[in-house]
Amino acid sequence: MIGGISNHYSSGAKFIIYVLFLCFITGNKIYSHSGGDTLSTNTLKQLTLEELMNIDITIVSKQSQPWFEAPASVYIISNDDIKRSGAKSIPEALRLAPNLMVAKVNASQWAISARGFNNVLANKLLVMIDGRSVYTPLYAGVYWDVNDVLLEDIDRIEVISGPGGNLWGANAVNGIINIITKKAKDSKGLFIDGGAGTELKRFANIRYGGSLSSDLQYRIYAKAFDYGSTLLYDGSDANDVLINTQGGFRLDWDQNENNTLNLESDYYNGNSNPDGNSPTFFEGGNVLGRWKHTISETSDLQFQSYYDRTWRDFGNGLKEGLSTLDFDWQHSFKFDKRQGIVWGLGFRLMDHKIDNLPLFGFIPPHKTLHLYSAFIQDEIVLIENSLNLSVGSKVEHNDFTGFEFQPSVRLTWTATIDQTLWAAVSRVVRTPSRLERDFVSSLAPGIPFLVGNHDFESETLIAYELGWRLQPSGNFSFSLATFYNDYDNLRSAEPGGPPPFYIPIIISNGVEGKSFGVEISSLYRVADWWLVHWGYTFLRKDLSIKPYSHDLNNGTAESDDPENQLLVQSSMDLFNNFQLNIFIRYTDDLENKYVPGYVSMDAKVGWKPTEFLEFDIVGQNLLHERHPEFIPSSPSPRQIERSIYGEVSLRL
Repeated sequence: MIGGISNHYSSGAKFIIYVLFLCFITGNKIYSHSGGDTLSTNTLKQLTLEELMNIDITIVSKQSQPWFEAPASVYIISNDDIKRSGAKSIPEALRLAPNLMVAKVNASQWAISARGFNNVLANKLLVMIDGRSVYTPLYAGVYWDVNDVLLEDIDRIEVISGPGGNLWGANAVNGIINIITKKAKDSKGLFIDGGAGTELKRFANIRYGGSLSSDLQYRIYAKAFDYGSTLLYDGSDANDVLINTQGGFRLDWDQNENNTLNLESDYYNGNSNPDGNSPTFFEGGNVLGRWKHTISETSDLQFQSYYDRTWRDFGNGLKEGLSTLDFDWQHSFKFDKRQGIVWGLGFRLMDHKIDNLPLFGFIPPHKTLHLYSAFIQDEIVLIENSLNLSVGSKVEHNDFTGFEFQPSVRLTWTATIDQTLWAAVSRVVRTPSRLERDFVSSLAPGIPFLVGNHDFESETLIAYELGWRLQPSGNFSFSLATFYNDYDNLRSAEPGGPPPFYIPIIISNGVEGKSFGVEISSLYRVADWWLVHWGYTFLRKDLSIKPYSHDLNNGTAESDDPENQLLVQSSMDLFNNFQLNIFIRYTDDLENKYVPGYVSMDAKVGWKPTEFLEFDIVGQNLLHERHPEFIPSSPSPRQIERSIYGEVSLRL
């Protein structure tokens, strides 16, 4: 049934592909900014070429630096991008980054990664919300159904494709996503938003921000939504709805020009039903505090701590509880104009508890994990205004593999005023999760089937990167990144017994491999009222088993990735305060061939009759009545339907 899915498109879809090809000679974007101010499309129209090249970003070096000089493949999704897209969840917003692979699996699950290894249980992508890592040690990944914020209050989403372990630690292997919310002073007033549609059944958001004093700002918010079911392959309802409610607050205290403090917290509660039979209930909350202190013009420090509590009932008797306590201290200073250092220390405690099933669970069911870390990075100006060198490493100690070292060397050459070349070599690791070490499943009491391995080592990557940026005018920009990745100790499933059953199957490190690829993004400002962005990625991956390995999947089970992806975005401000925004994505066949390549189009029509009121109509997956985007090993395959919803927003 799956393999028989049609891979043909209508003549309209073929025309769209042709339009996409023509757009290759136009462009995408380089949205980045500093200081927490929202960088909207209107702001970009006013920037000169020099200002645009010197917009600061922080995700690459943990220090502000011009985007044009950043030695990494970086893409910034701005608040305006999210508004124009019609996205109503973080995974939907991440579709705007051409250097990510984003596929909807069912109503509540997503497969999201960078540079390959995509899966529902993807484990090589570090995701943070305001510096708080959203990570489960169960499988070293992210639960996308519970990690949410009010999208109106997102300042930007910084996306790095490529390694960042030298600063951010283990699991920042193939990419980093940092979701940064606005400062409280940038979200004052009342915001009310609501709507309903065919798949996004109903949603409502409310936020109010204000001042308690001249130096103390706040905001509070609440939101709720209900996503309808996807479809099974026979066209019947999959019964996999997602319902969630969430609320929170943020306080920002600008004590004086040298000290700022902020406190923020969220709480959520909801349920999903990925397999359509066993509803999953989840609940959680977090609180984060951050203090920034400016010592002098050349030195500052920051202390951040958060507590995160999550609980999940999978509906079949299996339950997971996780409490995380994290401390992070960072100091940056400059010796002189040619050299600056940033260094820091960190500690994380994760108290993880599983309520096991009789034949399925983790041994021991309750484990407390400790993570100690230290990093240092030296930024050196070799030739003023031309050649910069960045050298650094992070050292971590975890309870599974002990010490792990993740060094990186990055070089930036500003060849001319309008172009920059950069290169990098990095070593990063993906440390074991409890799935690889402590998992046990049995066919019957005393007959193990799939078991973890207490000797499972960290997966490793040596990455080589080379990039080029060009901005010859204020209307056009271009960015190119290439990479070659060398992986070792990837996860395998080794037979522990004789054929034909091979049981127990043991999780091990029997796979290695290489990948290489290209990432392109560009922007073309056709007119003051029209921006066109495009991005393209190419990925080739070759995994194989080691000489001693007998991996039962022959090195093919770790991911399912398209070789080619193309994204085109058109944003137009029309007459009488109308907007028309169109987003077209092409995704190549997945490796398993069960999901054929497809073209998808989303569109949003917006109208602002007054400064305070806005009406929107959003259509998603408009070119198909229904189609699959990703097929996991479990639950059963789903098809994503065409969706339309209406929305009304009030800002006072």
